[in-house]
Amino acid sequence: MERQVTVVGAGLAGCEAAWQLAKRGIHVKLIEMKPDRMTPAHVSADYAELVCSNSFRSDELTNAVGLLKEELRCMDSIIMRCADANRVPAGGALAVDRTAYAAMVTDMIRSHPNIEIESREVREIPEGEVIIATGPLTSDALSAAIARRCPDSDLHFYDAAAPIVTFDSIDMDHAFFASRYDKGTKDYVNCPMTKEEYLAFWKELTQAQEAPVHGFDDSGVFEGCMPVEVMARRGEETLRYGPMKPVGLPDPRTGEESYAVVQLRKDNADGTLYNIVGFQTHLRFPEQRRVFSMIPALRNAEFVRYGVMHRNTYLNSPGLLDRYYRLMSDKRISFAGQMTGVEGYVESCASGLLVGIETARRLMGLPPADFPQETAIGALGLYVSRGCVSGDFQPMNINFGIIAPLGYRVKGKRNKNEAISARALEIIHRMKEEVG
Repeated sequence: MERQVTVVGAGLAGCEAAWQLAKRGIHVKLIEMKPDRMTPAHVSADYAELVCSNSFRSDELTNAVGLLKEELRCMDSIIMRCADANRVPAGGALAVDRTAYAAMVTDMIRSHPNIEIESREVREIPEGEVIIATGPLTSDALSAAIARRCPDSDLHFYDAAAPIVTFDSIDMDHAFFASRYDKGTKDYVNCPMTKEEYLAFWKELTQAQEAPVHGFDDSGVFEGCMPVEVMARRGEETLRYGPMKPVGLPDPRTGEESYAVVQLRKDNADGTLYNIVGFQTHLRFPEQRRVFSMIPALRNAEFVRYGVMHRNTYLNSPGLLDRYYRLMSDKRISFAGQMTGVEGYVESCASGLLVGIETARRLMGLPPADFPQETAIGALGLYVSRGCVSGDFQPMNINFGIIAPLGYRVKGKRNKNEAISARALEIIHRMKEEVG
């Protein structure tokens, strides 16, 4: 009998799961509703589209997401392979030309002989082995079908994307290239502001008109994607300790740090587009132009994409899913991606990789691939299946706090993180030999 798995959704998690299955000889039916039906957050028909930022965050092993990326590379992640091949300068972070990256993922998935593509909307959970990786914008019909099997799935938060401007429209007389603390190359455009400029900007931002988002509640927004106007309303200084932090960015014209600094990061390989770092927003489009143009370097900025707000739906996974992201009540059904409660591009990719590897091994009659809590991949799966002590399950980025501690003392946070990463990668390399 042919071993086959249906994967619903060709985002980061779905593509990763499909790839891991296909390379192990499993026939995959990958169903994606684009381009027949698009969501408000998507602009391309390509797979694994990056909706918010073009950054996969830090690439350093002293950062948990840097460790997670290195584990994924070791396990032959298609997402990491394509991201690395299409990276753009971003200091110590991994940022990509999002168009070229998504095109490469799409081509690799479509050309794999073990992957069959269907372009249609899935409204019910398919029969047989299935991985649901439909992401934060799962259609109402499929959400309802999932809710019938998972009564506690009706949870959501809201995610926001930052605006993108053309480089040519940035006034470089009021900006400079640098990376914080001179780390790496000078990859960011930095837009300094005086105290007077900042306070005027802050006041207008707190009073600007927001676009209506059905059911929006500031308390339901995941902290990592908090709209800039929501942060601003928390207090006059909040932005200066967040996305407008001036530390480590002295203005070359004065040699001193400014009162506040807005950073722009390259969004494509040609360097013609830059996104405003940390400026996720759901302001009305005219308000975005009005308020963000108060930043001196952006007075005449050309906005090629405004910030948008969209719904993120996720499961109340602890007690619902096991450490392999499988539905406990029906082991033929697995989930992957943000729907499970992992948060972020790399974390979504990691969940898809684990589900793909584990599903393939189960169908081949092999023992489970138990990624332990000492690894970032395993720690995420265990967090999702077990939750936290408080019982209030919330989406989670990878962090060293959910990875098993060393069991011995290491002086200094950086040294401790390096030791945790070294241990994790030693385990991952052994697992690579075992699971292929």
